[in-house]
Amino acid sequence: MSAKRDPQLLFLVGINLVVLLAGAVMSRGAFIDPYNLQSMAGQLPELGLLAMGVMLAMSSGNGGIDLSGISLANLAGVTSALLVSPLISADDAPILFTAAFAAVALVVGLVGGIVNGLLIARIGLTPILCTLGTQLVFTGLAVVLSGGPSVRVGSAGPLMEIGNGLVFGVPISFLIFCAVMVSVGAVLKFSPFGIRLFLMGTNPKAARYAGFGQTRLLVTTYGLCGVLAGVAGVLIASRNVNVKWDYGQSYLLIAILITVMAGVKPEGGYGRMTCLFLSATALQLLSSMLNFADVSNFFRDCAWGALLLAFLAISRYDIGSLFRRPIRSVTSSLQTPPASKTLS
Repeated sequence: MSAKRDPQLLFLVGINLVVLLAGAVMSRGAFIDPYNLQSMAGQLPELGLLAMGVMLAMSSGNGGIDLSGISLANLAGVTSALLVSPLISADDAPILFTAAFAAVALVVGLVGGIVNGLLIARIGLTPILCTLGTQLVFTGLAVVLSGGPSVRVGSAGPLMEIGNGLVFGVPISFLIFCAVMVSVGAVLKFSPFGIRLFLMGTNPKAARYAGFGQTRLLVTTYGLCGVLAGVAGVLIASRNVNVKWDYGQSYLLIAILITVMAGVKPEGGYGRMTCLFLSATALQLLSSMLNFADVSNFFRDCAWGALLLAFLAISRYDIGSLFRRPIRSVTSSLQTPPASKTLS
């Protein structure tokens, strides 16, 4: 679908430009300073990956959603730090440490996502209640494993470079996020998995009659959500010296807001990576602008909630139809010949 026929894409481009211009004017140019742009680009991947998982779950339809993303990301980071640090020295073998840390985090994310998928597809649990329950389970496991305090990751150079390094002035974590986004977007657009996922979200009855393995499709979808959470766990660990079970408590709300702003409806059947990317950048720009304005974090959480409710309400209506109906009525009235009068 081209930009001319996608009002959601044009809307998100407009929001990005407006926020960028407003921030630049308010901060007298400091908002668009290269260092500030690099900082925003470094913070974006964590939220973007979690929002990508929410989008995949929503696209499956039938009330699909994944509320356990940030909890699973924290569990992946905590588990990796506890398992890898005693076995491999971050100072003596930094590359091996980084590879092992990432591998364990991805496996933990994959297992957690498969658990979600099996509970939803096999047992028939409602996605919102299922992932809310596993969110608490993942958080509880992270607390039990860590004992409560934060867990030190280690100062492996390659791992820290992922979260804080730059390539031609662009954060490495942002490049990783873009690579993952392009890969998942290509899978959704060109692979049988993506076609079947959107068909199941659009018309589950037709998908069932078409003979799709819906159980396997749901397990694969939530497994992919878990892998994305595992990648987010690696990026979180790479940006911080420690990992903790309660990191990013507000990320869930923001991830859902990003997904809804991108035009993904709770009914499923639609998801576009370009819109998701622009939605994530708009929220990141807005958050940074509120930082420049020295707005309280509590007010920001209130603003995110209000925005989420507003976009959910707007998505229930076709705003374009409000403009098309008057035009159609005027056109039809012009084309209808006047009734002939009869003389008595």
